[in-house]
Amino acid sequence: MAALTPAVLRAARMTSLLLADDRPRTPLSVAEWFGAMQAQDVASGLWSLGVRVPSSTVADVEAAFDRGELIRTWPMRQTVHIIPAVDARWMLDLTGTRGLDRMRSRRQQLGLLPPDLDRLSDALAAFLGDGEPRTRADVLHALAAEGIPTDGQRGYHLLAYASMVGVTCIAPQRGGAQTFALLSTWAPHQVRLTRDDALVELAHRYFRSHGPASVKDFAGWTGLTLTDARRGVEGNAGRLVPLVGGDGGTWLTAELAEAIRDGSLADHPALALPGYDEYVLGYKDRSLHGDASLLDRVVPGGNGVFRATIVRGGSVIATWTRTLARDRVRITVEPFSSLSAPARADAHRALESYAAYLGLEPAITVSPSA
Repeated sequence: MAALTPAVLRAARMTSLLLADDRPRTPLSVAEWFGAMQAQDVASGLWSLGVRVPSSTVADVEAAFDRGELIRTWPMRQTVHIIPAVDARWMLDLTGTRGLDRMRSRRQQLGLLPPDLDRLSDALAAFLGDGEPRTRADVLHALAAEGIPTDGQRGYHLLAYASMVGVTCIAPQRGGAQTFALLSTWAPHQVRLTRDDALVELAHRYFRSHGPASVKDFAGWTGLTLTDARRGVEGNAGRLVPLVGGDGGTWLTAELAEAIRDGSLADHPALALPGYDEYVLGYKDRSLHGDASLLDRVVPGGNGVFRATIVRGGSVIATWTRTLARDRVRITVEPFSSLSAPARADAHRALESYAAYLGLEPAITVSPSA
């Protein structure tokens, strides 16, 4: 069995996160593998899928949303995620309701009263009942016309609330604008699971796509209690196993454990990952991915805004930003330390893959290391 070095554990996570190879995949198969992928930033969410679908373009990824295979909604942690459309109901029932409970005090602060919420569903059903997605601005205008307050932060809160209770979902972008549709018409075919089965399914998908990981990682990712998180793991006896040689609290799939024993893990040379990608965001403990002082630069000030990263050998070595022009994408790389010639070449290739996904020529600048 291979020694459980940090490099081996990083390679194992890269494998789980579908970042270690170039096997054929589709946007839908990636989302199904994960269950949910954080995506409050639209462009970042699309690239989180695209980087895992070899040779894909942004049009390929957007088409999966246009076909209704994928949706964006608020299934957990009061945060927008990409999920398979058919999984919306059971996921919202399991984890979305916890978000509603946590938002109760905010609703009171905003002056949103129970009668407002009672009228919300009927107003949305009437306005979106023809099945045609409407822009966020149009939806808010329609709600205001019904006397439901949408000024300030009230509009955002109402749209999130409506999605958490399963009335609406975020439909595909139209002309760069966010749109909404009724979940019942946009994604009418839904998988139904009991709460216990949903716990087991979500636990399997999390550890399949993030393992090796801890129960605390899983609870943090879903917003579930530690008690429910443990129940989900326990319900996967045989499919999920503890990491042999680990601390006893780290879990992964039986298949990945076998790959570690065989020493057959691969490791992608370098990747340009978007902000909010599951590789960094999907864990409570991110120490395996880099020094804490460096990872602080990925989430400056701990403000919850995750920057795009360059990952090499499973370690975060730089952040990057982009500016779109008519025929090119200008990319600035901010390395954590001076990059060797091989590391610089790997970073360039990773960013060139991103530019190809956009269909633009890359113009890459590497800033001096701080």
